[in-house]
Amino acid sequence: MAVMKSPLSSPPTSRLTRHSFFPSRSLPYRVCLKPSSNPGRAGSVRACEANVRSDGAPVSMGVGSPASSAIDFLTLCHRLKATKRKGWVNHEIKGPESIADHMYRMALMALIIDDIPGVNRERCIKMAIVHDIAEAIVGDITPSDGVPKEEKSRLEQAALNEMCEVLGGGLRAEEIKELWTEYENNSSPEANLVKDFDKVEMILQALEYEMAHGKILDEFFLSTAGKFQTDVGKRWAAEVTLRRNKRLGRQA
Repeated sequence: MAVMKSPLSSPPTSRLTRHSFFPSRSLPYRVCLKPSSNPGRAGSVRACEANVRSDGAPVSMGVGSPASSAIDFLTLCHRLKATKRKGWVNHEIKGPESIADHMYRMALMALIIDDIPGVNRERCIKMAIVHDIAEAIVGDITPSDGVPKEEKSRLEQAALNEMCEVLGGGLRAEEIKELWTEYENNSSPEANLVKDFDKVEMILQALEYEMAHGKILDEFFLSTAGKFQTDVGKRWAAEVTLRRNKRLGRQA
């Protein structure tokens, strides 16, 4: 059965192949971000020549070192802070949230929940932080973009692999892959809960934008209705909906 997608996100920037963003790690390059002229899309990543001293000698960038890999990865993740969620852009919300904004509040949701038997809260926090991380490269892909579900999954998996390669592999990269895959497959109690947080965060943000901008954003509530899997998700969504209905003078 087809799963209804949320109306938030922005289209992919392009199809990517290995090394499309980063040259060989043996070359004296560092990562730079080229800003996008479109606020709804991520900018392109390009390689920049290493800095040079006044005498023309290159300054070591620590290429290939753990520190260099970490900074390359974090620089790439900056795009999550810069890319606005397209659902809000399409509704002409001024100053809409970024992908990183969305993931941050989801992580806070995981942080403040009570202990739940059989659920690892720390794992939920980590999963919330990485669940949309591939969008740093591909952007958000929505049904309106006409990309089949299988192709969307392929693009995001390739982007995730690219990012983990930038990070230099190792235990942390494998952990990111594992968390991302678990979320995508909705294959654990933690993934069930974080999936619910994804929807709760969206409708809470929709309510906040309705209040701030005098808009009616029904589609965000309709797209999530009846889709919550956990008791926490259902309770929190019901609370958001109750507050909205009171504000709009609607019956519960």
